[in-house]
Amino acid sequence: MIDRYLLLLFCVFLSPPAVAGEVEIVKAALERYSGQWTVRVTLKHDDRGWKHYADAWRIVDEKGELIATRTLHHPHDKEQPFTRNLSGVNIPASTSVVFIEAHDKKHGWSPDRLRIDLRKNRGPRYTVNSAD
Repeated sequence: MIDRYLLLLFCVFLSPPAVAGEVEIVKAALERYSGQWTVRVTLKHDDRGWKHYADAWRIVDEKGELIATRTLHHPHDKEQPFTRNLSGVNIPASTSVVFIEAHDKKHGWSPDRLRIDLRKNRGPRYTVNSAD
């Protein structure tokens, strides 16, 4: 009987969750060349097929104004974490702080926003390279 109880505890506490949670922004890298930015964002999400997967990330300014969106067109069940780029992004010169936000089909926009100070070369979970 004790063996069954221990097995049950093992299954409950050490098994991965059955339902995927919200998408996590692992890191971002921003590079500016000739006035335009290339943004690389690494996401982690327990994609569960076409009904629940990380399907987008976006860049917004401090006021919440949309700067750019990268749509993800398919699940990444076997590729975690994964990185996707967006090139040709126009961030106004007057903008010094942006946020990366991530979205999944089930939970919507995650509360886990990544704040990026474009005046700094690096920060928690991000790097900035401004060549011009």
